[in-house]
Amino acid sequence: MAHASSFLMGENHLRRMKDKLARLGVTAGGIFVLVTLVLIFFYLLYVIVPIFSSVSVKPTYQFSLTLPGHTARVGIDDSNTLAYRFTTEGQVDFIRLSPLPASGQVIKQQTIVNDPTAVATSLPRDGLVAYALADGQVKIVKADFNFTFDQNKKQLFPVIDYPVGKAPLSIVAKQDVIDKLAISGRDNTIILAAYTNQDKLSVVRFSHSEMNVADDKIWQQFQFNIDDVPANVEQLVLTPDGKTLYILSGKTLFTYSLQHQHAVLRQTTKLSNDKTVTPERINLLSGANSLLVTNSNNTITQWFEVVKEGKRQLVKVRDFLFSSSPIVKIVPEYYRKGFFVIQQDGRVSAYYTSERDVIYQDQVFNTVPQDIAISPKANMLLTLDNGKWQTYKVNNSHPDIGISSLWQKVWYEGYPEPDYVWQSTSASDEFEPKLSLVPIIFGTLKAAVFSMLFAIPLALAGAIYTAYFMSSKVRRLIKPTIELMEALPTVILGFLAGIWLAPIVDQNLTGVALSFIALPISMVVIGFIWSMLPGQWRSRIPHGFHIAILIPMIVLIGYGCFAVSPWLSQWLFGSDLQSYLSHHYGIGYDQRNALIVGIAMGFAVIPTIFTIAEDAVFSVPSHLTKGSLALGATQWQTLTKVVLLTASPGIFSAVMMGLGRAVGETMIVLMATGNTPVMDWNLLQGLRTLAATIAIEMPESEVASSHYRVLFLAAFVLFVFTFVFNTIAEVVRQRLREKYSSL
Repeated sequence: MAHASSFLMGENHLRRMKDKLARLGVTAGGIFVLVTLVLIFFYLLYVIVPIFSSVSVKPTYQFSLTLPGHTARVGIDDSNTLAYRFTTEGQVDFIRLSPLPASGQVIKQQTIVNDPTAVATSLPRDGLVAYALADGQVKIVKADFNFTFDQNKKQLFPVIDYPVGKAPLSIVAKQDVIDKLAISGRDNTIILAAYTNQDKLSVVRFSHSEMNVADDKIWQQFQFNIDDVPANVEQLVLTPDGKTLYILSGKTLFTYSLQHQHAVLRQTTKLSNDKTVTPERINLLSGANSLLVTNSNNTITQWFEVVKEGKRQLVKVRDFLFSSSPIVKIVPEYYRKGFFVIQQDGRVSAYYTSERDVIYQDQVFNTVPQDIAISPKANMLLTLDNGKWQTYKVNNSHPDIGISSLWQKVWYEGYPEPDYVWQSTSASDEFEPKLSLVPIIFGTLKAAVFSMLFAIPLALAGAIYTAYFMSSKVRRLIKPTIELMEALPTVILGFLAGIWLAPIVDQNLTGVALSFIALPISMVVIGFIWSMLPGQWRSRIPHGFHIAILIPMIVLIGYGCFAVSPWLSQWLFGSDLQSYLSHHYGIGYDQRNALIVGIAMGFAVIPTIFTIAEDAVFSVPSHLTKGSLALGATQWQTLTKVVLLTASPGIFSAVMMGLGRAVGETMIVLMATGNTPVMDWNLLQGLRTLAATIAIEMPESEVASSHYRVLFLAAFVLFVFTFVFNTIAEVVRQRLREKYSSL
């Protein structure tokens, strides 16, 4: 007896040890899960926060160096090591900026021309400078930098490049004097526009074949004159592609399309309707699609061309406002749509065109420098003022990201109106990134809504029938089968949806639409017919096996809907449904659309909702249902008044779990939609979701770039969505549980 007692005591002690270890294991696992979630949350914030950091401009070092002449252009190399300076008198100087002991050293000086009559410079990234000579000739020059490696150290040295040759180029008559000059060029083309003292305007195009890879390229010269030139030409501006010439005359801007051998006046635009306001100067932004017009009332306006009513029109997009101190200089960035503005009182302001408000403003200078330049990477400013050279470190890594660009409508270049746009990449370095999260959040919700509309009725109806009406023998077969569907890889569902389902729906859209109406109605009709059959007939079917009759009927009706689809389309619409919707209602159709996503993702979500809801319904205590039936309630009354109310916390949790699954789904929406970030509730058009965007673009994004960090922001938004849905589900579940726990 004592032996048995000691044995039981030992067994109890062992059981308590196991229980304690299990409890510690579960607790540790829960703590690790919470810690992991918190770490993910803070890591996302760690990557995201820098895009909202403030812009700063801080002085770094200075040196004194007095050089002759007046500055026409100042530039900096990519590494911020060397600078160059072209003068209006025709000289170029190369100066060392760093390292510090050698700062201010003149590396090279050279005279390009003597006594030019006009000087023109291209956009900063192209670096072209044109000097007009007194005899009607022009010389084109460019500062460049080459490098060598000496003892594994990169050594830069300056190079003066003559793109079309060292010899001056004759572009106007010798007796004419060029008063105003414009130049632009890129790749294989250079364009010049020269306005003479005889009110003549000549356009010269230099081009060479891409097949010519020799050092001495053979340039072809094409020249033509523009007649009917407006009076009082104040400024000439050429776009780098050589297709557009802008002429400023008073308050009017003349836009010419430059063809191969002639020019066409495309538009005449009045830049100001206010009699007291006069445009003073035009600057091109990076990419040359936008014009910045400095006005006499101390404002800057942005203009670019859009297509309206089938015609290209130059429109004013936005105004940039400043204090009363006059605007002295505009410094556009090399590749981005940002620019710095210097005012007479030394105030420096930074703007980015997709942001409505100023992104930086401060009193940087005590006196306005004579000349200023920005580095190609936009991380340094260089100023010249009476022989004093000063560099400033610029921290402006993500000017294209802000509240406006992420969450508000922005009027982007070439768009007819402000819009929410996601377009993160392009082949051009001067591309204006469009990183609005609104379209992909909308696409996420759209995909989730349509998939839930498809999944909830089927999953809940199946769960209720399986748990409440189906026989235990059939239930033991059906429930595991549906639960196994959850193990099916979503990439397979996405593949089947995109490759197999989408073409079927495309060819039988009318039949699909008809089946959404016919199938629910047919179920009700079949049920009504079943209820009208004699009792002895119905008793032959065992309880819970009625599904064996319903399923063949559903399959037959579905087949019938698809079979009559071509005939019905021709009879009702005169053609296919897609053409009818497009022609009469302007509703487009994409083969991979929200309907395909709703069906495919609905099938992926059904097992989640079904399993949890079925368990909730089946777990309702039997004494509640038996008591309700004993009191005279029918099965339907018991179901609706007792079972569903008692199981409502679990059913709601099932729906919210399914919604969370739909919001975070990646592969199905990636493969079953066109991945078009459009904001349209149209069931027949594509979409793009947060998860799909991250999956597609993260591998190709540059680490620490704005695009990279915005993708992390998208992941953070997805994380918050899931957290909010789960929190709401838990709160509602607890309240429903408290409300119906007394049943």
